[in-house]
Amino acid sequence: MKKINNSVLALALFVGIANANAQEKKTLTLDEAVQLGIQNSKNLKIDAAKIEEATADLLEAKNRQLPELKVSGSYMYLPLKPNVNIKLPGVSGDGGPEVHQVAYGSANLSVPIYSGGRIRYGIESAKYLVEASKLSTENDKTAIAYNVAQAYNNLFKANQSIKVLEENLTASQKRDETFLKLENNGVIARNDRLKANLQTSNIELQLLEAKNNYNIANINMDLLLGLPETTEIEVDQNYIDEGNEVKAVDFYLNEARENRKDLQALDKQRQAAALGTKAAKAENLPSIAFTGGYVAADIPKFLTIYNAVNVGVGISYNLSNIWKENSALKQSRAREMQLTATNELLNDNIKLDVNREYQNTDYSKKRITVFEKSAEQANENYRITKNKYDNGLATMTELLDADAAQIAANVGVINAKADAALAYRKLLQTTGTLTIK
Repeated sequence: MKKINNSVLALALFVGIANANAQEKKTLTLDEAVQLGIQNSKNLKIDAAKIEEATADLLEAKNRQLPELKVSGSYMYLPLKPNVNIKLPGVSGDGGPEVHQVAYGSANLSVPIYSGGRIRYGIESAKYLVEASKLSTENDKTAIAYNVAQAYNNLFKANQSIKVLEENLTASQKRDETFLKLENNGVIARNDRLKANLQTSNIELQLLEAKNNYNIANINMDLLLGLPETTEIEVDQNYIDEGNEVKAVDFYLNEARENRKDLQALDKQRQAAALGTKAAKAENLPSIAFTGGYVAADIPKFLTIYNAVNVGVGISYNLSNIWKENSALKQSRAREMQLTATNELLNDNIKLDVNREYQNTDYSKKRITVFEKSAEQANENYRITKNKYDNGLATMTELLDADAAQIAANVGVINAKADAALAYRKLLQTTGTLTIK
């Protein structure tokens, strides 16, 4: 009975461990991986903080158009008797009451009426900068989508390489067993059997390297997606069929002009800079505001003031502007020039990027055809060489070389298809249209 219980316990423990390991595996499509990457991106968290900062600047700009109300009050104790000399007609200036304390308070209200447009330009400029921050975030999302796709592609290629190498290793090991029997029966020389064993060892080394690349690619994916590092991601290879219909290059150039978020963000920055120039010009204009105030004071036994209300219009103008050059205006104009040049450079770079990635996409698709043809040739070559070897018409070296060429060609087809799918996504990124499906 005890043995049975121990067996049941061991079985339950085994099942528990198997379930735990199974829970660490996660099957993800490429679009699901992109969604996770965007959700857990550290860069987007930084972008969110920048948007908050720009929004706070907008709030500050809006606050400048609101009334200013300031209240102040003071109480002072005078330990020494002050010398009070009143010189009003009919009032004796000598002596006077003893004053030991003074209390007074005031309230001042200011409502801006005219500021040369500085407030309005500041608000509009801040709005454009908020929009620019949001557009920059969208541009970063596109970059993250491609980075995840690239990591996903690397994981897929590593996984497919492992599958191909494992199949060839199994075949090579079976061949070794056959050759060992042939050697024992005196059919083949020991040297030929050792050559086959060496080929098997080379495949094992390639398989170890492929598994190492897979593990590194898997950890990279886990970090990108915000998953535990022990999570084993299983990819969906259907994504390699993307990009079968590539349109003319002009189509993608027009898409880039309309959809590139970094170009749109730069346009908002240019609009903000133009308003900044107008605001800087307004620094040379006077400011007019409605003013109001209330004053109360109490000096016991000497003076009491209540209900001292005043209203009026105030105007302020910095006369030093007459001889001082407007440095803020020069800085703003320089900023406009810089953004204009940046815009021209960005447009040139977009043209270059789109044309380059279009050519790379076309090149990647053509590579698939070449690799498929090479694989057919390599497979047929191996079949023919194997038949020749079985009939004593080919050497062991020729057979092993044909086998190695077959492995390389089959792996090349898989990698070519994966690279073509990634190249198409890169093309979409350059046009600003790489989105989640």
